[in-house]
Amino acid sequence: MHNKTELRTPMTIKLLRAVAAALVLSLAISLCGFTGECNEIRERVLRLHVLANSNTKEDQQLKLKVRDTVTETAAGLFDTAADEGEALEQAKAKLPIIEAAAQQRVYQEGYDYTVKAELCEMYFTTRHYDTVTLPAGIYDALRITIGNGKGKNWWCVVFPPLCVSAATQAKEISDVLEPEQEEIVTKPEKYEVRFKIVEIFEDICNCFRGWFG
Repeated sequence: MHNKTELRTPMTIKLLRAVAAALVLSLAISLCGFTGECNEIRERVLRLHVLANSNTKEDQQLKLKVRDTVTETAAGLFDTAADEGEALEQAKAKLPIIEAAAQQRVYQEGYDYTVKAELCEMYFTTRHYDTVTLPAGIYDALRITIGNGKGKNWWCVVFPPLCVSAATQAKEISDVLEPEQEEIVTKPEKYEVRFKIVEIFEDICNCFRGWFG
């Protein structure tokens, strides 16, 4: 009967190392392709981000009312956008209107908070919507900040229009993503481990951005 020491021959150790290296290489290649697809996904959608003044019950309720006003104001805004670049241009052109509508809603609710609407690049963790999951990373976003913007936030996607009303000819997720990318965002359970690895990597990168940005 062989003991464990006898089984650890130089040949066996080399074989185990080769198998381990092959597995690591296979994972790296797979993850590299997945990361590339995630980069493409980030460049093809426009997010919406609404930040509440604080986490009080009243401010959180106000955030949702402002959200409703913003999504109503943006209804149909991106129907004719062919891609994320055009969606950005259309959002930029209507930014004053969106900001004014949000500000008016705040006043109507009896608050004097200042509202700021802007287009920016910002970091999102992995987000799950009704039928779509988007990977963590930096996205273009239409950001609405209410007052101090220190409260819990609300987020969605305005291009393709997942959370605003759109005409029947508006772009859908399948229109802006390649088949491989669409599968990633609509069947995240198949990529659960890779989603997590990408999120960990993006979290680390975002920390460095905060330190050195």
